[in-house]
Amino acid sequence: MRMTVLASGSKGNSTVIASAHTRLLIDAGLSCRELLKRMALAGEDPAALDAILITHEHQDHIAGLATLARRLRIPVYLTEPTHREWVRMVTPRTTMTYAKWLDRLQAEKETGAAAVTSGVPHDREAAGEAIVGLVSTPPHDFPCDAIPSLAAAVDPDEDEDEVEAPAAKRDPAFLPSVEYFHSGTNFSIGDISITPFTIPHDAADPCGFVLESRSESIRMAVATDLGYMPPNVRSALKRIDVLLLESNHDLEMLRDGPYPWAVKQRVLSRVGHLSNHATAEFLARDYDGAATYIVLGHLSEANNAPELALLSAEHAIGCRGTLLGNRVLLAQQAAPLAPISL
Repeated sequence: MRMTVLASGSKGNSTVIASAHTRLLIDAGLSCRELLKRMALAGEDPAALDAILITHEHQDHIAGLATLARRLRIPVYLTEPTHREWVRMVTPRTTMTYAKWLDRLQAEKETGAAAVTSGVPHDREAAGEAIVGLVSTPPHDFPCDAIPSLAAAVDPDEDEDEVEAPAAKRDPAFLPSVEYFHSGTNFSIGDISITPFTIPHDAADPCGFVLESRSESIRMAVATDLGYMPPNVRSALKRIDVLLLESNHDLEMLRDGPYPWAVKQRVLSRVGHLSNHATAEFLARDYDGAATYIVLGHLSEANNAPELALLSAEHAIGCRGTLLGNRVLLAQQAAPLAPISL
């Protein structure tokens, strides 16, 4: 069984999990073009992918989802609430400025449209509030670990990368095939058994995954975007051979960093992200020591340093003599991590 982390961080997350007969992509948080590039660099064949699994609908986990799924014509597995929220995000919204509404109103009056004269507010400010729906979008200078979701999740490479069927062009939420799963309920794709588990994060229905090769009895887990470590997550991460675990931020760097206070509160909340300290605390107290490799992922570029995350985790493991055989690795944002094979 093999884990290849293509990217992990505030700007995009994606991981390939492969067994002897099945290859799965966990999240598609980069553009389609970049995902294909990363897979080529890591020696992973995109054409061999059997499915895409989605943890949640935030942009750094679904940016290239639609384009990649349509290009490869493979099914997407996610929960129904996650799918519903993603569809809402990518569906174009009709907006009208106040000035355009006044022009439209005047044109209808001039053509003698009597319908518009009934119930129209006479106060222009009130009319604007009643009619105009402006879509607010979050500032673009904050990474996705600071923003719950974006107003649109459109892959910028879509038009260049593929020639789609007319139905897909008309519907940005079109996917070749959608399969729903429920957290806590096991399902299988090929020879990989998958157990999704609920995670505490500010998304519609976020989850992590435990993936087990039935033929080889090897277990791998993906657990990022956690506000804290609840009992169900601690239980799910038992007897894991390769563990991708979040170590998002250094507490002092976050508190002294550039984010607005409201964003800092969100990251620090119980539906935000795990700090280096929280990850180290889990490794020191609740981790069972079964993993050959622990991969630290989803590091914030603005609020963490790889050296701090690694030092914190290694110190936690070093305090437990039985864990000295565990190897700690750092997943990167800019390049794929070398495949981990067991």
